Amino acid sequence: MVKPKTQGASLHILSGAATSLRPGKIDLLEAIARSGSLSAAACAIDMSCWRAWSLVDTMNCRFRDDLVVTAIGGHGGGRVKPFGMDTLARYRRAEAKASAAAGDKVAAFAGWWRGPVDGFDGAPQFRGR
Repeated sequence: MVKPKTQGASLHILSGAATSLRPGKIDLLEAIARSGSLSAAACAIDMSCWRAWSLVDTMNCRFRDDLVVTAIGGHGGGRVKPFGMDTLARYRRAEAKASAAAGDKVAAFAGWWRGPVDGFDGAPQFRGR
């Protein structure tokens, strides 16, 4: 299971109006590379198989070459291609540089938060005022 960051910045690579790469997609690529299976990868990072297939399809459509080779059923239901491994490595290098550059600026926000937001599901949160 991927542990979410508790503080910091995340890197989203945009291509036009679409987000081509973001942390969840990269976590999925890494999990597929480790397991060799799209469904096992999805399970390992607490993602539905449908969502994993959807993200892989989106990534494969956005890039000039497929990042992942998929197969239905049995073993080997997902394999990260060399182009996908290179994309993954480039993203992690860019993420490390961006994180290092933004570190102190992101840390400056720490005193502005109301409190922990663990378990936040993205739904609107209304304060009773």
